[in-house]
Amino acid sequence: MADVLTPIWQRVLQLPSIGADDNFFDLGGDSSLALELFNQISQVYDRELPPVIIYYAPTIAALATLLDQPGPPRLPPLVLLKAGTQAPPIFITHGLGGSVMDFFQVVKHMQVCHPIHGMQAKGIDGVDEPFDRIEDMAQFYLDAVKALQPHGPYVLIGYSLGGLVTLEMAQRLSKNGEKVALLAMLDAYPSIRYLSSGQRLRLAGRLARRHVCAVARLPLREAISYIIRPSERRLYIPGDRSGNARYPSPNGTSPSMQRVRDSAYLALTRYQPRLYSGKIRFVKAEISSDFPDNPAGVWAKLANGFEVETVPGDHLGIMTTHFQRLASVLSRLVREALSD
Repeated sequence: MADVLTPIWQRVLQLPSIGADDNFFDLGGDSSLALELFNQISQVYDRELPPVIIYYAPTIAALATLLDQPGPPRLPPLVLLKAGTQAPPIFITHGLGGSVMDFFQVVKHMQVCHPIHGMQAKGIDGVDEPFDRIEDMAQFYLDAVKALQPHGPYVLIGYSLGGLVTLEMAQRLSKNGEKVALLAMLDAYPSIRYLSSGQRLRLAGRLARRHVCAVARLPLREAISYIIRPSERRLYIPGDRSGNARYPSPNGTSPSMQRVRDSAYLALTRYQPRLYSGKIRFVKAEISSDFPDNPAGVWAKLANGFEVETVPGDHLGIMTTHFQRLASVLSRLVREALSD
């Protein structure tokens, strides 16, 4: 098995030789190279494996052992994204339809001495069925978090849909008397159905104008199909990463990943946030393309404290382009929260 994997690793990492115990990330690997690596592995072995496996098996020897297993590997809910020496650990949740791989660049540039763990969606491994309720996701992660860190203070960071999940986690921890040192929500909003009437009108108007512009740029045949076949319209998914497009690509998504996305979107539409007794530190994308312009209008009345920071870029850009700025903000928020 290792003899087959070695040339794949050499091609992807563009290295003449790689040892069986050399670490993928130490060799210069990143999230995009991990995606290419597992694309090539799937072509050779005819098995779809999520790229996040590279965190669990970062060497050729470890990955060969994993691929020798007869069935798909069951992935635990927590992934160590970055080692650290100081307590408490930091827990990060990804957006709708994504994975903890989305945080690779952000975590890499965070200047903290605390270990950083990503919370990975149930079902991404194709073994278990994904959750379709935010409450179930929160409890699933809480069980894993409490096993690693039985008591607070807790540091929770959630991007997009993950912000709703960490909000629910923080509510449950606070209700049980645990201290949440930091709840940082990154451009996270509830479903449009739970916005105020004014917010819904403004957002619907902006989205309608954007769709009109999108149709105007399409070739005539595609534009007509878009208008007369609404069931075939591609649905924008907040927090999704699909290359340069703002829509998921069914052809580029494994069946297990698509189930996770579909279930997560259903969870988003069902979840109505409740009052949180603590403080929310909110990080807003400077460009509000698909979400309300004023996050305070959404969240301030649902928390006992609310502060906003703005990062350049749009909803995806804060993660993919301006990750250094986002990492700097998060590092400072962690330091401030734990110094208090």
